[in-house]
Amino acid sequence: MQPDAQPAVCIRTNRKDVVLYTGVTSNLIGRVWQHREKRSGFSARYRCDKFVWFEMYSDLFPELIGG
Repeated sequence: MQPDAQPAVCIRTNRKDVVLYTGVTSNLIGRVWQHREKRSGFSARYRCDKFVWFEMYSDLFPELIGG
């Protein structure tokens, strides 16, 4: 992970609110751009470009293991 990166968890859906996508990233702004531009496979295929929720963390590893 880059020294200036801040981990984030986000949930996106498509415009009809049918598909949910949950993702983890260390570059939230970059991922928002990728999904809006349909640059990644899943979001391009299912058109998941509407953000529902996100939360940023200082250290994501303890959160992933339940700590």
